[in-house]
Amino acid sequence: MQEPYRRIRATHTPTTITVYQAYSPRLGLPAARDGRFPAAWKRDRMTWIKPSFLWMMYRCGWATKADQECVLAVEIDRAGFDWALGNACLSHYDRSVHADHDAWKSALRSAPARVQWDPERDLNLRALPHRSLQLGLAGEASRRYADEWTVSITDVTPLAREIHALVTAGDPEAAKRLLPEERPYESGDELLAHLRGDAAASAPSPRA
Repeated sequence: MQEPYRRIRATHTPTTITVYQAYSPRLGLPAARDGRFPAAWKRDRMTWIKPSFLWMMYRCGWATKADQECVLAVEIDRAGFDWALGNACLSHYDRSVHADHDAWKSALRSAPARVQWDPERDLNLRALPHRSLQLGLAGEASRRYADEWTVSITDVTPLAREIHALVTAGDPEAAKRLLPEERPYESGDELLAHLRGDAAASAPSPRA
């Protein structure tokens, strides 16, 4: 079955969903050790969470980019994640969703979350023809993510390095077996219905 152009795929349970972020060891290691974000984590800044492990690997270069050497799997409360989706705005203007550019800017200023769709990646970090979610959290959403929604934080940097080593060694099947199991997050479609407009099944936008 062909993948929908946009879909949330994630590791999830009936009560939690796992997202990924990458930080410097200065922030990431204390967060994983204590199972919560430290005081140094800036709760007044926008933070982007990614349900896709391989998209995170693309973003952090398999944990090799500066200040992204520590990859965290953050298990959060699904009710909080769903609240963010339901109150999100698109990160870019879409004429099929917004009345005009000013309406989009107004929504963007007031929304606690932003939805962005980026090309999913394969094991070689090549772009695939379908998109995965990045969710930006700001203001109330960012604070609640750090202090209310977080259930556990795990340092998955060793896993990232092991998978990357297998890919580099030319053993993609072994690498694939280690990937976190990500399934469609079915409630996401309904929660994001307010952002669908007329473009739900459209061709890629100019941002592709």
